[in-house]
Amino acid sequence: MSETTQVYRVWIKATPERIWAAITDPEWNSRYAYQSPGYYELHKGGSFRNAATDEMREVGKANGFEVPDTIIDGEVLEADPPRRLVQTWRMLMDPTTAAEPFTTLTYEIEEAKMQPGVYKLTVTHELTGAPATAAMVAGTEDSGAGGGWAWILSDLKTLVETGKNLVER
Repeated sequence: MSETTQVYRVWIKATPERIWAAITDPEWNSRYAYQSPGYYELHKGGSFRNAATDEMREVGKANGFEVPDTIIDGEVLEADPPRRLVQTWRMLMDPTTAAEPFTTLTYEIEEAKMQPGVYKLTVTHELTGAPATAAMVAGTEDSGAGGGWAWILSDLKTLVETGKNLVER
């Protein structure tokens, strides 16, 4: 799966503010999925980066490459807390994806009409010109990168709703 646009949705029983914090606050975003803390300057032109974990460095070493301190970087294009975040996004951890151009990632949090207190989180990843990144974030079995966005959003939802991860580490 290497489409140029990938869209993922998950419904979460939580406030938009709590979902927003799970995405943008390193105290939250380091607790789910790949547990890499993400740091945002939440204004147009602000920076974004994810820091490498020790586990990521070990995986890189086992695969014959050095994992940089910053594994994903980008720039905030739009921040409208707690409803919408648009940013550029480039994965630096893998040499193949690091050579590709920046992609665009959009988070949208909106009330689910079907149930009060439930919010829909939609993640749209525009991946034009970045086939290796597209394969990785799709979470296909042959990508070697784990579960991609589906895994990240499932774990985010579980953490926000229960306080625990899908996989205890």
